[in-house]
Amino acid sequence: MKTRAITGLFFIAVMLGSFFAGHYVFAAFYLLLSLLCLQEFYKLVKQAGINPNVGAGILNAGLLYVAFALLSYSSDPTNVGFTFPVNKLVFLLPVTMGSILALELFKEQPNPFTHIAYTFWGIIFAVVPFCFFHALAYVGHSGFNFHIPLAFMLMLWANDTGAYLTGRWLGRTKLFERHSPKKTWEGFIGGVLISAVVAFIISRYYPEMSWRNWVSMAIIIGVVGTTGDLVESMFKRSINIKDSGGILPGHGGLLDRFDGLLLACPVVFAYLYFVLN
Repeated sequence: MKTRAITGLFFIAVMLGSFFAGHYVFAAFYLLLSLLCLQEFYKLVKQAGINPNVGAGILNAGLLYVAFALLSYSSDPTNVGFTFPVNKLVFLLPVTMGSILALELFKEQPNPFTHIAYTFWGIIFAVVPFCFFHALAYVGHSGFNFHIPLAFMLMLWANDTGAYLTGRWLGRTKLFERHSPKKTWEGFIGGVLISAVVAFIISRYYPEMSWRNWVSMAIIIGVVGTTGDLVESMFKRSINIKDSGGILPGHGGLLDRFDGLLLACPVVFAYLYFVLN
């Protein structure tokens, strides 16, 4: 328990620091985090006898994240002197991603398209959500603003904590026992409600959106984030493992910590994009 608490406090401090350290540190930190999640994903599927192309996958994931980040940065109206040809980097991606298929020709292993599919799926599952998370800081087209991604994390943590505490106190009805035996409907509802309360409090301090939009964002995080948690549990059970890794002592792996973000963030970004634009 002591190790878990120390690890949790340290990780929260590092994450909070990434929000306040400026847009370069913010972008670099979540690039690193996304690539570590991808590496963890590839390590997991290897335990199931699948052999993804780790090097090509990480290279393409890094290029994809950088392309997304530069597109967001170029949308900042304050960056009038920014002249990097982002469009050329974007058009380079199909070429580099094609290398994943070409490199498989040189490997003597059965089921090549299974390995190719998991190489691509790792990028989609573990890295693309972080591209959208980075883009949350620019979603209003008013320059870099860490308020929305910070609020996202606070709501996500509130949902997880609220679901855990409410589930322990009132939990009776199983949510998806086949995939996550400890989750209950009572915990799920409690998590969403507590996340919504946190969102309302945030709306008092961050005026970027009305309280209704903040609360709507919290509900999306609660519903879709819980689905992401269940999907990751289903994935781990399919390959007979308990934790996705051991990089965080007492907490398991990075995918265990960010399973809610992986599904919720693209949906939240889509919602805010239409609301704020």
